[in-house]
Amino acid sequence: MNSKDLWYKDSIIYCLDVETYQDSDGDGIGDFRGLITRLPEISSLGINCIWLLPFYPSPNRDNGYDITDYYSVDPRLGTLGDFVEFMLRAKEYGIRVIVDLVVNHTSIDHPWFQAARADENSIYRDFYVWSDEKPEDADEGVVFPGVQESVWTYDRKAEAYYFHRFYKHQADLNIDNPAVRQEIKRIMGFWLQLGVSGFRVDAAPFLIELKGLDNPTTENPFGFLREMRQFLSWRKGDAIILAEANIAMDEVKDYFGDGTKLQMIFHFMLNQHLFLAMATGDAKYLKEGLNAPPEIPDTGQWAIFLRNHDEIDLGRLSDDERQLAFQAFGPDENMQIYDRGIRRRLAPMLHNDRRCLELAYSLMFTLPGTPVLRYGQEIGMGDDLSLKERNSVRTPMQWSREKNAGFSKANADALIRPVINEGDFSYEKVNFADQQRDPDSLLNWMERIIRARKQCPEFGFGKWEIVKTGDDGVFAHSCKWHEKEVVAVHNLRDKKATITLKHPKNTQLIDVLGNKVYTLQDGSEEVKLDAYGYRWFRVQYPES
Repeated sequence: MNSKDLWYKDSIIYCLDVETYQDSDGDGIGDFRGLITRLPEISSLGINCIWLLPFYPSPNRDNGYDITDYYSVDPRLGTLGDFVEFMLRAKEYGIRVIVDLVVNHTSIDHPWFQAARADENSIYRDFYVWSDEKPEDADEGVVFPGVQESVWTYDRKAEAYYFHRFYKHQADLNIDNPAVRQEIKRIMGFWLQLGVSGFRVDAAPFLIELKGLDNPTTENPFGFLREMRQFLSWRKGDAIILAEANIAMDEVKDYFGDGTKLQMIFHFMLNQHLFLAMATGDAKYLKEGLNAPPEIPDTGQWAIFLRNHDEIDLGRLSDDERQLAFQAFGPDENMQIYDRGIRRRLAPMLHNDRRCLELAYSLMFTLPGTPVLRYGQEIGMGDDLSLKERNSVRTPMQWSREKNAGFSKANADALIRPVINEGDFSYEKVNFADQQRDPDSLLNWMERIIRARKQCPEFGFGKWEIVKTGDDGVFAHSCKWHEKEVVAVHNLRDKKATITLKHPKNTQLIDVLGNKVYTLQDGSEEVKLDAYGYRWFRVQYPES
């Protein structure tokens, strides 16, 4: 298969929320017209794929994940015409777009649910999962401990309980119903027709669960993933599905299949072990994270990330390991959430230590998979822990020192969310405009590292292998593809290190991020690393 057919393996994905990115009309809420004006900045960073968080009509009780219409744009953010204009402009910059597909639940304000609760004979009644009596296990499987009390809620009008894996205002759809599955494909077809290159599927494990159903007819719910993939490929051959699936490793094959199901999954297991490795300075945890999943199909790909719009979920670590990560990155109770996660952005987690930030991003860009960067990470934005739950990491983009960080001309009390205006991460100290003019800024470093990553497609396409370093604090791995090889070395500790890399005699190691060439005349070479240092090498084998 031509590598161009697998474009997602060599992409830099940039995640943003339209409502917090750029306001064009002064109402305090970001919109598509504002986003269009920022495409030059996104393109200059080296981004070639944008992932849009939900932008559909919504009561906005859960950051837009409670949807009332899958076929339109939230009027606060613009119109379908504005979306189409955005798609056209993105294409002019060579940027693909993937959008959130949130179909494991709808808002209870959705017309489907309103029809379902009003009439038990409605065709929409079976779009949801109901029970006449409250199930005995109603308190089990709560996703948001401390905030959510149950997964079943009584509806007086329906005179029955409805199932909701998340908040009670988000009723779960019944995936066992063929009409629901057909509607999901219709939604996919609509946005594919408008030019998107695929979907990030929200809460994929809960999309295909059959909990709450007395007599489900679906024998293997994972089969719907293949059904979605087939529809996707028929409609648009190179479109992808990227699943949010924090799954056990014995389920990985159920999601990727033999290459006929999903193309991409977020690597939650590696993400958690990456933070544990940085917390302890021990490379063994990165090795454990990489080795945890089984081998995936050639068309499959892991999405590598550091932070997203939710909490850092450490739920798959042991209790002791999770406490180590908490102590390092979220020691205060206010920094933790749901008994399993950290609700902070990366820069404050790493104490705004430039060395640690570069190390973390270097790992993200070199670990086997496709890197996913979240808006604001390119400039080292902070968080606002005074905001509730996960809103702490959902503050507006900080563009400049101008009013409201250049995000909006509205009065401060009209903003969708307050900008950060105090402390080390205030917009007067951390913003895009200032960093663009500073050659030593994190932003300009990020542009350079993305450019280097594009010159090393082996990290995305290649077959990886862990390289022995002889030092517990230094992690190294190689990726080989089309008879070419790159090696990345990372020092996880706050002290200098020296390791020995071995290759055949007269092999050259070309420092991708520097200007030094090592010639391994005797088949080995000492490589020196600063505290939290990192090196990327291209391997040049001797001519036979």
